[in-house]
Amino acid sequence: MNDPYLCPKCKTNRTRFHRIVQQVEPVKLSPQTGEIVETYSEDSLDAFHMPYKGPSIRIQCGACGLNEAEDTFVAFARNNQFQ
Repeated sequence: MNDPYLCPKCKTNRTRFHRIVQQVEPVKLSPQTGEIVETYSEDSLDAFHMPYKGPSIRIQCGACGLNEAEDTFVAFARNNQFQ
């Protein structure tokens, strides 16, 4: 996280953000109750359970609330650098 951010929605916020670290927990739920029936590790998923491929960190703008992948804020800052 050494890259500057710029919110692509409000286009003004460069300083106030929430870093959201996502922790993946693969589980199997009961279709009737929604209770966790089984918990998997990333190494032991069954054939019908795809591994998580999303971002491990998401960013939320502290001004407007936009919640996106970190790359979105970094790319927008690179394309809109201070003149």
